[in-house]
Amino acid sequence: MTPQHSHCGGGPMIGFLFGACLPGRFCNLLCRLRRVAGETPASEPDLMSPAACTVDVCTRQSKLRSTHMRKRSFLSDRVLCMIVFAAFQKHKMMNRLQTLLILAALAASIVGFSSPLQAQTRSAGLMNFSSDGRCVACSNRDSGTVTILSWPELKVQHEISVGSHPEGVAWIGKTHKLACCVYGDDSIVILDADHGSIDRRIDVFDEPYGIVSTQDGSKLCATLEFPGQVIQLDPALGVVTATWEVGQMPRGIAISRDDSFLLVTEYLTSKVLKISTADGTVQQTWDGASTDNLARQVVLSPNDQKAYFTHIRSRVSASHGNGSIFPYVSVARLTGEKAGTRMRVPMDSLLGARVTANPWDCDVSADGERLGVVFAGTNDMYLCHILPDDYVELEYEKGVRLGNNPRAIRFSPDDKSVLIYNALDFEIVVLQVPSGTEIARVAVTDNPLGEELLLGKKLFYTALQPMSSRSWISCASCHPDGDADGRTWQQPEGLRQTQSLAGLSWTHPVHWSADRDEVQDFEHTIQGLLMQGQGLAKRPFPDALGEPISGKSKELDALAAYTNSHKCVLSPFAKNGLSESAQRGQQLFFSAETKCATCHSGPMMSDSQPRAVAEIVRHDVGTGKDDPSELMEPKYDTPTLMGLYRSAPYLHHGKAATLKDVLTTSNPRDEHGGTSHLTESQIEDMVEFLRAQPFADPEPAAKAAGLKQVIK
Repeated sequence: MTPQHSHCGGGPMIGFLFGACLPGRFCNLLCRLRRVAGETPASEPDLMSPAACTVDVCTRQSKLRSTHMRKRSFLSDRVLCMIVFAAFQKHKMMNRLQTLLILAALAASIVGFSSPLQAQTRSAGLMNFSSDGRCVACSNRDSGTVTILSWPELKVQHEISVGSHPEGVAWIGKTHKLACCVYGDDSIVILDADHGSIDRRIDVFDEPYGIVSTQDGSKLCATLEFPGQVIQLDPALGVVTATWEVGQMPRGIAISRDDSFLLVTEYLTSKVLKISTADGTVQQTWDGASTDNLARQVVLSPNDQKAYFTHIRSRVSASHGNGSIFPYVSVARLTGEKAGTRMRVPMDSLLGARVTANPWDCDVSADGERLGVVFAGTNDMYLCHILPDDYVELEYEKGVRLGNNPRAIRFSPDDKSVLIYNALDFEIVVLQVPSGTEIARVAVTDNPLGEELLLGKKLFYTALQPMSSRSWISCASCHPDGDADGRTWQQPEGLRQTQSLAGLSWTHPVHWSADRDEVQDFEHTIQGLLMQGQGLAKRPFPDALGEPISGKSKELDALAAYTNSHKCVLSPFAKNGLSESAQRGQQLFFSAETKCATCHSGPMMSDSQPRAVAEIVRHDVGTGKDDPSELMEPKYDTPTLMGLYRSAPYLHHGKAATLKDVLTTSNPRDEHGGTSHLTESQIEDMVEFLRAQPFADPEPAAKAAGLKQVIK
């Protein structure tokens, strides 16, 4: 992208004082002051009397739903009117410019008591406003960049390269510095938005995802998805000052108005944790149902009384498209009679039978009246009224069809518009609130994928036709960004644990049962009971493991190209090479006694390679007997061991909760390698080696070994 300006905002001071930086009621008040100061026709009514101000305020308050917000806004408006009226009377002999400047400064000083920007700057997300409302930052996962735009002009100022797969961005206090979690590089970068530069890079253990700043900008708090930590950082010194073990795979993070606590979501469970910013103590939790899954972001209401977060329900007992995946916004109550409880609001029945899929992000308006939510699977946005009833919670207001794969939503500082980040259109769209009318659209980065991969990724993420007819499920519902969803599904052939797609191009055939020798065979899933889509290939098409389908459908080939594009990432347990324990485990793994490398061989640690159907290799390791629902012969494809450290549970049926279980309780008869003779310390060494995979990029070695790679 070519920047159009060299700095954010850029308006003159008077325009700044009277523009979007002030709440609506202060702007309206200043407009009335301008009339009295003589800048409007004298025939207009004098609205500066205290009585007139009170009537005007009362009229507006009737539109507020929250009792708390109604009382607070009424009192603050009335007090402000009285103060400003007295100030105006005292200074009525001043010239108009002096009067307006004094009153603007007074109004601006009061803004701090109830700034409408608080909800935007206190929650992690791919897109956020600076505290002064003059800049918007957006992270671009596929491009590896962060784009800075001016507001309300919506002009690109800078696009800054930050690294592999950036995620959450947070403005640091009241500055134009911001922090970005570079998920794929295990680092957090501090950026200067005005100059479009990187100030510093802070290395962290692994997978930073969400990040927030304290009000004064002295501290940052970030989630590390693996190994389940929240860290505190000093952005000025560029160091991690505290590390707290808090849960399993945390992603979303929000900070309270007084900076005293954090709310964090667990990605694979949707559990919400309240964490002290003083010492990292988990003060309270809101547990989800066992089927809740994929909770990314969390946003606090302006008064810190409730938190809102999106997630799905993975109903693993159903392998039918009508009942396996459901979209939700959940509400966690922090105060009041129902404090400590949470409520799921189903998004597929909020508007009759209108189904949506894969809710990705949500935001609360600064006045606390509305919630906006985007659905990355069906390309939708819902605007909802927030109800203060602790019962219904949300009421549908407006729905808008968006572009491809919306992943972020933010209300503008004045709540008059909402910004949507369509990740696979590489653009931000601005819609008017509440009408949903498009106001503006701007590209934030160029397509870095190429046309084929982009088409394949769009198909992978969509729950619309031709991929799905019921709009509940997409490929990404179980394999978001190529990762596993941490679930074991009851499939028609038996229990099947979701596998990561990392390294898939080197380990064909696919599926635990090796029942498909190319990704194009998933046309059977697309047109089957699970997705019930129109499909990407015309019938009749060959059976799985039959004649190749590749080359017969541009769309299927694109889907295969994207699915096969996911790379293995290095284990955080081997950043400094293998530990002594892992080296001992390595010797045991490759020993003749354990025989692990008999099947888990080669650079990808798997003997799974493209072969003629009659030559496909499967192994009976005794685990097929553990599942009464298993319908296929109990022989399975050898999975790669890359990324084991973050892919629990294990084995095809997901019954091994830990790597230690794989080697011990799940292998009592030594059918899955010889491990019963190992001592406790040897088992620990083996686990240390397994979780260090991969400790080097396996692709160069795979190419050198002559392994066949399937691109599409």
